[in-house]
Amino acid sequence: MAGARLPSRTLTALLNTSNGISCVSRLPLKRQSLCSISSRASCSWLRNDVARTCRPSLNPRHYKRYSICPTGLFSTSTTRRLKIENNGKTSQSSRDSEERRPLTSTSTKLAATLKSTLKLDKPRHEQIYNLPNILTFSRLIATPVVGYLIIHNHHLYAFSLFAYAAISDLLDGWIARRWNLQTVVGSVVDPMADKFLMTTLVTCLAVNGSLPMPLAALILGRDVSLALSAFYYRYASLPAPKTMARYWDFSLPSAEVHPTTISKLNTFLQLSLLGTLLCTNLLHDPSATTSAAGGLLMSIQGLLGGEEGVKTIIQGMSAIVASTTMYSGLEYTWSKKAVVILGGDEALKRKQGFRGRMIMASGFGSFIAVAAYLWYNGQAEDDSEKEASKRLGAQSG
Repeated sequence: MAGARLPSRTLTALLNTSNGISCVSRLPLKRQSLCSISSRASCSWLRNDVARTCRPSLNPRHYKRYSICPTGLFSTSTTRRLKIENNGKTSQSSRDSEERRPLTSTSTKLAATLKSTLKLDKPRHEQIYNLPNILTFSRLIATPVVGYLIIHNHHLYAFSLFAYAAISDLLDGWIARRWNLQTVVGSVVDPMADKFLMTTLVTCLAVNGSLPMPLAALILGRDVSLALSAFYYRYASLPAPKTMARYWDFSLPSAEVHPTTISKLNTFLQLSLLGTLLCTNLLHDPSATTSAAGGLLMSIQGLLGGEEGVKTIIQGMSAIVASTTMYSGLEYTWSKKAVVILGGDEALKRKQGFRGRMIMASGFGSFIAVAAYLWYNGQAEDDSEKEASKRLGAQSG
């Protein structure tokens, strides 16, 4: 390419980053413009007057006066090489990030698993002083009073306190669900209060002769077996250190109890049977028969067929309760969802659950055998009494 080049001192000043390109306006030449011409080898500047002399084929009217605006300070090959190097660095960095990504995700998952395990194993405390739990504890306190009143034949007061216990049992569950006041302590103490009330009523009514002994043994055996397995579950699932103070600290949950459907139905039928027995005992309480509701009680008994009709109804309800009690007790021996142990060690939880179910099975099985023995002896005594009555009738005849 033909043309005049700028002196080296001027070119150095132009390329100096501190001076910038504005130094072109300081050139001493007048009415001479520079035309930037880029080639594959370098970037150079050509004066337009020289261009007219050296290359007359170029029309000078096509050139306009303008400042120096170099299109590049490096050659095309250098620029291409730099682009390739930059692309190589970018691809290498992307490959490194992709290689580090699986490791980062794995470490994140491991940290989350460890955090969840630590949260499960860390003891936590609950706010147990709320209205549903207060109602549950009041039912626990009222239960021994009900038993005392039954034993001493104060059936009217016993029935009134029993009605309060039944209503509070329904009310505390509704309040807990309505205002989201469920606690692990409530899930344990509420069925415990129900079983304590059931055990007290069954024992006292069996002592009075109102409830058959085989059915009483069956109901008590199921509750006692559940209590033994619950004691084991509490001790086995309690985080270390296992002390007596921590064992009876109900604000430190270690296991959750989830009653089955048949168990809830059985509880309802048992309460219905015991409430019916308390109502029939009112007919033998003078304070109840002479009260304002005494006439209503006698009229209800007459509608049911008198004393014989009431006795037949109680026998039918007893048979239904016996069947549901046996089924619900046996369900606790094979159901793995009835009792959920809290913690992160799944193998230990399975082992503890199996041991608790075996304790339940052995205990309830022995009580079933006792109930069958009592029922067989009762049937034998009834047969002997019938035969003795027939002999007396034949002798008198």
